Formats: sequence, C-alpha cells, structure tokens
Amino acid sequence: MSLFPSEFRIGPVPVAPATVLAPMAGVTDTVFRRLIRNQGGCGLIMTEFTSSHGVVKSVGARKMTRTFRYLAFQPEEHPISAQLFGSDVQVMAEAARVCQDLGFDVVDINFGCPVNKVVKCNGGSGLLRDLPLVQEILQAVRAAITIPLTMKFRAGWNDQELVAVQMARLAENCGLQAVALHPRTREQGYAGKSDWTRIAEVKQAVKNIVVIGNGDVLTPEDAVRMAQETGCDAVMIGRAASSNPWIFRQIQQYLKTGRYDHPTEQQRYEIMKTYYEMLRERDEPDAVGKMKQFATYFTHGVRNGSKLRVDIYRAMDAARILECVDAFFETELEAIPA
Repeated sequence: MSLFPSEFRIGPVPVAPATVLAPMAGVTDTVFRRLIRNQGGCGLIMTEFTSSHGVVKSVGARKMTRTFRYLAFQPEEHPISAQLFGSDVQVMAEAARVCQDLGFDVVDINFGCPVNKVVKCNGGSGLLRDLPLVQEILQAVRAAITIPLTMKFRAGWNDQELVAVQMARLAENCGLQAVALHPRTREQGYAGKSDWTRIAEVKQAVKNIVVIGNGDVLTPEDAVRMAQETGCDAVMIGRAASSNPWIFRQIQQYLKTGRYDHPTEQQRYEIMKTYYEMLRERDEPDAVGKMKQFATYFTHGVRNGSKLRVDIYRAMDAARILECVDAFFETELEAIPA
C-alpha cells in the first residue's frame, strides 16, 4: 500500500489525501460536493464544468444566473477547484479572474469533455486538435490569475491523434501546477477501457508538475493499482463516486488496513435521505429532477432498489419522494435479520 501517495500540492495548496472528486456535469454541484466532503477521505473537490462565456456574461449582468449557481460553494468545501471551458482566449482569462475573486483555491481548464455541443464550439476535447490555441489559452489564463492553474484533458481526438504527452509538456511549459489525464480519446466517449499506460507516459514526460490519473477507478483496489502502475501523484474518481459516495473513505481504510467497510442498508438510507434534504434546504430549482436523477445512482446495490426507483420516478414533488424513501427503507430494514 505504500506506493499510494499520501498527499500532494497544487502550487501552494496542500491536498490530502491524494484523491480528487472529478468534475461531472449535472452531478458535482455544491450539495453533492458537500455530501462527499462529509464522508471523509477526499482531498480535492471540483465544480461542474462551467462556461467561461456564461461566467463573464453573469458578471456583466450583475445577477444570480444558472452559471453562478454552478460556482456557488460553502467554506467547508475548501480546497476546491473551479473548472472552466471555452475557446475564446480573453474570455477564458476574464472568467478565471472571476473564479479567483470568488475565492476558489484553484482554476482548472477542461480539455476533455466529449459532448458534441461543447466540441462544436471548439470547447472541451475539441481543442485537442488545436494545440497552438491551447497554448494561447493557457498563457493568457496563467497571466490573469495568481492562484494555481491546472487542466484536465483526454489522450487525444482518436487513437491516431494522441496528444497526451504534448498537452502535459505544454502545461508544464506554460506554468501550470497540475494536469489530470482521462486516457480515453474523444472518439471513445465513455466506452471501452481506459489505457492507464498513457497516464504513465505523461508522468514520465514531465518533471515539475503534478500528474493526476483518472478513468475506470471503481474500487479502492483500482485506485491503488492505478497509482502503482502509473506512478501518478493522485487519483481522480468520477462516476464511481455517484453511486458510492463512500469510495474515498474506503480508499483510506484500504490503505491503512488492507480492507474496507461496505455500506449497510441503513447507511444507504441515511445518505439518500441526507442528500435529498440538503437539496430541499438549498431550495434547488430542480430539486425533484435531481432527486430522480440521483435515485438511479443511490439505489445501485440496494436490495429491491428497482421498486424504489419506480416509486420515485412517479412522484411529482420532493415531499412525496422523501415519503417514498422513508417507506421503502422502513420495510427493507425490518426485513433484514437481526
């Protein structure tokens, strides 16, 4: 277990443990991030990826927009990184300044999103085909802020256009403090397998920059294996954290003892109810939609979870959804032998 890093630094920002919650659109809002933070074991959390144009327009309009809701966070979320996407050099620089003024510890640039509507605007992984523009963006944003700058990117557009090593070296040369590589290509989307050897190649290609590995880390064993096989400085976890918010704590248990606890039905009930109540407290505009979305994640591994999902999908308001959750688990917990 000793081959797993205990901590790392992004410039002057210490991060411990050496684990990162990946930015996920529609998932990593302030409510979910705080839920993860409260379980323990996660070193750095990140916002949903946020449009740089949206940030700049919101500042100009001087009003609370949907974009600014993406960037809302609480003091207990530190250290926290704001992730931006876009392809306009000056707009990206201005948006980064806004994030710094809002109190973020780190700004991250997204060069990984494979979604068509983002790529069509030359954002996300679309920029992997234009390294000169990537360099312009990195230089402009680096000059615009004093807090650490990082980037998350994919291995390339496809298997014939791999640019992971070039991207990492570009980041190092432009003064970034860390990079996170998801080693699938844009063409792969989320299909197929992550080629972790590409993370190892990036780690070997740079000298003075933190390398964070991402992709197909589903269990604590995967996290340790990624660190051992690639030499990365930290491990980033995305989709697995949606259905298993305890995974970061489990990694720490595994490193200390060689084993880890699996959540009980009672704990699954408590985390689902806690998340739903946090949504209601925040007065989330789409609380019902979020509850239905997260029902899919949180019932993963729950006995008879499909029944609960059906009841939640049919419910029309938040109060009814909470009633469904209470009733379901009351029945299920009574059925568990003492």
